[in-house]
Amino acid sequence: MSSRKKSVSSPPTVSMADLARELGVSMTTVSRALSDHHSIGAATKQRVLKLAKKLNYQPNHLAAALRRGQSRLLGVVVPYIEGKFFPSVIQGIEQAASKAGYSVIVCQSHEDGQLERHNVESLLHAQVAGVLVSLASGTQQFHHFDKVRARGIPLVFFDRAPTHELANRVVLNDYEGALQAVNHLLDQGCQRIAHLAGPQNLQIYHQRYQGYLGALAARGLPVPEELVIYSNATVEDGVQAMHQLLALPEPPDGVFGARDAGVLGALQVLKSEGIRIPQDIALVGFSNEGFTTITEPQLTSVDQRCEEMG
Repeated sequence: MSSRKKSVSSPPTVSMADLARELGVSMTTVSRALSDHHSIGAATKQRVLKLAKKLNYQPNHLAAALRRGQSRLLGVVVPYIEGKFFPSVIQGIEQAASKAGYSVIVCQSHEDGQLERHNVESLLHAQVAGVLVSLASGTQQFHHFDKVRARGIPLVFFDRAPTHELANRVVLNDYEGALQAVNHLLDQGCQRIAHLAGPQNLQIYHQRYQGYLGALAARGLPVPEELVIYSNATVEDGVQAMHQLLALPEPPDGVFGARDAGVLGALQVLKSEGIRIPQDIALVGFSNEGFTTITEPQLTSVDQRCEEMG
C-alpha cells in the first residue's frame, strides 16, 4: 500500500484590498481605519479592526513606504560580511538606527563594482531614507552614487571611501594607524620593511600606503619598489606576495599588511618555510580581526574600533 505525501501550503496573504472587499468599503477607508485616522468613525474602525484580526491581516510596511515615497529604512552596502569588521560595524549601525526608529537592509557587493551598483539601485527602488556604503575593491566608477544624491537621499561612506569624492564619510585616521604600525616594526629593529598594499582606488588603502611611506621617510629609509606588492590583500594574495618577497635576493625583515587577511597568508608561508616570527621576519596587520588572537604566534594589528564606526 503506497502512501502519498501531502504538501502543506502556507495560508494566503490577506491584503488591504481583501478587507475592503469583504466589508464593502474603499481601500482608503480601510487604510485610514487601520491607522486610526480621525476622519473614520468609531463603528467603522471597529469593523475593520475586527476583520483584520480574524483574517490575521499583517500590514505591508514596505508597500506603504513605496506609496508615500519614503520609508524608515536605511540601506547598507558592504563588500562582505565575513570576519569581524563589517559585522561589528553593521551591529553599530543597527543599534543607532533602532534608537532613531529605523530598520536596516544590508547588501553585499562581494567586492564587485557592478554588483555594488545593482545593490544601490535596489535600495533606491525600496525608497530607503539613507544609504551607507563601504566600497567594493572593484569599484572604479562612482556614477551610481549620483542617483542617490539626485534624489536628495543622504549618502555616507564608511571605512572604504573614494579618494577623490567630496562626500560624507566616517573613517579612521588610516595614515596615522599605518604610521604607528610601521614604527612598531622599526622599533623592533626592522630596516627592510615590505608592504602588502590594497587597491589604491580606495582611500583607506591609499592612506595606509602613505603612512607606510611616511614612517620610513621619517627614519631616512628607502622604499625599494620590489617591497611594495599591490593586490586585494586576501589570504591567497598574502600567500602569493610572501612567496614573491622570499624569492628576492634580499628578503624583508618586516611586513606591514594593509589588511589582516593578507598578513594571515604571509604568516602561513613563513611557518611552512620554518621562518621564525618575529625573530626573522616580523608581521603587522590592520583591522584587528578575530583570528589575530588565535594564530601562532598572535598577530599584531591596528584596531579599527568597528562598532563605534557604525
